[in-house]
Amino acid sequence: MFLHSVNLSNLAFYVFMVFIATLGLWDVFFGFEENKCSMSYMFEYPEYQKIELPKKLAKRYPAYELYLYGEGSYAEEHKILPLTGIPVLFLPGNAGSYKQVRSIGSIALRKAEDIDFKYHFDFFSVNFNEELVALYGGSLQKQTKFVHECIKTILKLYKGQEFAPKSVAIIGHSMGGLVARALLTLKNFKQDLINLLITQATPHVAPVMPLDRFITDFYMTVNNYWILNAQHINLTTLSVAGGFRDYQVRSGLTFLPKLSHHTSALSVVSSAVPKTWVSTDHLSIVWCKELQLTTVRAFFDLIDADTKQITQNSKKKLSVLNHHFIRHPAKHFEENPAIISDLTGTSMWVPVKVSKWTYVAYNESDKIYFTFPLANHRKIYTHVYCQSTMLDTNSWIFGCINSTSMCRQGVDLSWKAELLPTIKSLMLRLQDYPSLSHLVVYVPSVHGSKFVVDCEFFKKETRSLQLPVTHLFSFGLSSRKVVLNTSGLYYNIELLNFGQIYQAFKINVVSKCSGVKEEITSIYKLHIPWSYEDSLTIAQVPSSTEISLKLHIAQPENDSHVALLKMYTSSDCQYEVTVKTSFSQILGQVVRFHGGALPAYVISSILLAYGGQLYSLFSTGYCLEYATMLDKEAKPYKVDPFVIMIKFLLGYKWFKELWDILLLPELDAIFLTSQSMCFPLVSLILFLFGTCTAYWSGLFSSTSVRLLSSLWLTLKRPSELPKDIKMISPDLLILTVVLTILSWTACGALAILLSYLYYVCKVVHLQASLTTFKNSQPVNPKHSRRSEKKSNHHKDSTVHHLRLTANDAEDSLRMHSTVINLLTWIVLLSMPSLIYWLKNLRYYFKLNPDPCKPLAFILIPTMAILGNTYTVSIKSSKLLKTASQFPLPLAVGVIAFGSAHLYRVPCFVFIPLLLHALCNFM
Repeated sequence: MFLHSVNLSNLAFYVFMVFIATLGLWDVFFGFEENKCSMSYMFEYPEYQKIELPKKLAKRYPAYELYLYGEGSYAEEHKILPLTGIPVLFLPGNAGSYKQVRSIGSIALRKAEDIDFKYHFDFFSVNFNEELVALYGGSLQKQTKFVHECIKTILKLYKGQEFAPKSVAIIGHSMGGLVARALLTLKNFKQDLINLLITQATPHVAPVMPLDRFITDFYMTVNNYWILNAQHINLTTLSVAGGFRDYQVRSGLTFLPKLSHHTSALSVVSSAVPKTWVSTDHLSIVWCKELQLTTVRAFFDLIDADTKQITQNSKKKLSVLNHHFIRHPAKHFEENPAIISDLTGTSMWVPVKVSKWTYVAYNESDKIYFTFPLANHRKIYTHVYCQSTMLDTNSWIFGCINSTSMCRQGVDLSWKAELLPTIKSLMLRLQDYPSLSHLVVYVPSVHGSKFVVDCEFFKKETRSLQLPVTHLFSFGLSSRKVVLNTSGLYYNIELLNFGQIYQAFKINVVSKCSGVKEEITSIYKLHIPWSYEDSLTIAQVPSSTEISLKLHIAQPENDSHVALLKMYTSSDCQYEVTVKTSFSQILGQVVRFHGGALPAYVISSILLAYGGQLYSLFSTGYCLEYATMLDKEAKPYKVDPFVIMIKFLLGYKWFKELWDILLLPELDAIFLTSQSMCFPLVSLILFLFGTCTAYWSGLFSSTSVRLLSSLWLTLKRPSELPKDIKMISPDLLILTVVLTILSWTACGALAILLSYLYYVCKVVHLQASLTTFKNSQPVNPKHSRRSEKKSNHHKDSTVHHLRLTANDAEDSLRMHSTVINLLTWIVLLSMPSLIYWLKNLRYYFKLNPDPCKPLAFILIPTMAILGNTYTVSIKSSKLLKTASQFPLPLAVGVIAFGSAHLYRVPCFVFIPLLLHALCNFM
């Protein structure tokens, strides 16, 4: 019956929108590289030693615990406290386990064994009872205070030791990283207790799904504190994002705010981390061996040899993190590297005068220095590029001052090199080194290994090409390309007009090689200058390689840099680079950045249809089908223009002052603009997705009621339509009081769910009664349904003494089906707090704080009355017209204030429901 009310063209539209939405969802959940992380394994059985906490602390936080990680003999030795190592505290995130510490703990233990335990780390982990803190923010403050107590407890375990630590390093996964940052907001917290903070896939900017005000308030407190007190915060912080594989926390949320006076913060995507170069999902970021190895190397390089603890020198900490996470020069970290190196010994010195040079080293018995005189090259060329496939950490390239055929000392340029997956490379602008007379490439004596060294001099303009990206609305039907004709080793392709998050492209690199017998590797590096979100693609040439081109962070307004495709190529091959718009990836970006706002658009569409049904009841005396009203009323032009107009007016000072006087919250559109998340037509796209979802959810709720009514009739004796309509009965009053008390003493979301189930049962019972009535009555084709409805509308009698007719029951079911659809979304938005309450029921019977309690006090009596409400009882209500007019402005309000703050959405929903219920009495 639901489908019959929709014409085929509308049904085709809804099916098409499902297809479009599926393309976007597919890109988010499956449109990324395969998991290239190596699994980290424990060499011995992992053990978690519970640290005894003070009784008062354990009583105050009964659900939380502190553990020390260990394996084998190390675990046995450290069961007898005190400890002697360097403390590191791991904080799990949303629904995370304290056992996730084992990956980095085991790798650090193996590293300590390699150096005979000269230094070692003690890894602690907090058990947060796997709380859903990303969805329920009421426990974030409690977790923060518990971590503070844990830090003090940990430091006491080292009391009396020769090199006792005064601070701890913290690794926070997901929301654990935010809890770590929140420590600084505590009144009695000393910043010196933390010497380093590394966060993994932590949404620092904003919550992924703001389902209650506690989580948004927590974010506001933490971020405002860090911004306002940046000058006084000396905590070195590194935020690592997972890249596009992490669809739970998009990488744009993990970037710490860049402040001119706060230089101790770094943010990077795992695909750009040297020696890692892979994208990780939300969970694999804690066990990805490549990333954990990088982290452990950084930890050991941070140790101060004098204190045997992590250094307190902020510059050194930042230098170490830059070395391991930003740009690795293929050398071991040195705090003060020797710039001048001795070039002596019995070595061959071979002058090279050509501009392009290749040397293949294999079983070399002598050390060789190849010297390139720069005087003549400076006149012709602007840059020199060298690369080597020997990936050891020895110095390999130098600059000589005032030398002829050989030099005794040279400037070690190896520190300016960059490590890539298959090569280490160096690019120098000759103009920056006017004092250098020669470039020296060192080839060591090797036995049994083969490597290749290449160098070339070139003009920048011959290796820099511009490739304008295709238009957003070309839908991949057109493309642009450049061809690399010259046989160079390095190219820079400038991707013009690319800097917005709603842009997405596919780059296809086709390589053709001539006379190549051996396997050749090319590297394509997508470099984003305004953020560390680079990604690398390794291709075996000749081949055709596809690269996804999309951003985690939009280009800042005052940034003039251009995104680059850096190509490390083979001189024996030609390359053709083609770019075209990827429609599916654009949809993926819409879902990735704005998918969380979809419930607000769904509810806005349902409200518009709901208002249309109420108005049809007022104007014609009968209720139209939900699908019909959705097609008629759910139009973007009824909502978006008002939001755009308000945003425009807020640009005027007088309107902003009036807005503030009325204590109205910030418009969500402005909030999204501040995060550079404004897509063209994104609201229209989301509204279409929302309307489509509202249609299918309405179909689901209507079908569910029919199926449940059939089950009802199967299990229970058929019932009749109610003879008298009673709004309030003693049983209903008792139920309302009981559920209200339940919401006060236990959990508001539980009371809302039970009220919802009661309401659904009433509707299912009505559907079953109507089915029984229809089956028992003969069909009279001469009696028009519409005429019966109109006659019922003009009856002059008291509704409470009317017998409910079949047509009245059908009208009521149409209205109830819409209300169920609306309430279902409200119940879904309240579920996280219920799940949290159930999970912690053994510790706390009362949920405190409870985000759903105020809503429960209003919805419980409203749903109780609506369960006994029929269209015949409200047709003549004086309040019906007003009730039918409210959903439109409330639908606007949902988009204006609830698209980025989902917890506000129920506040706009209960108003029309309450007015609907009051129509029974007014």
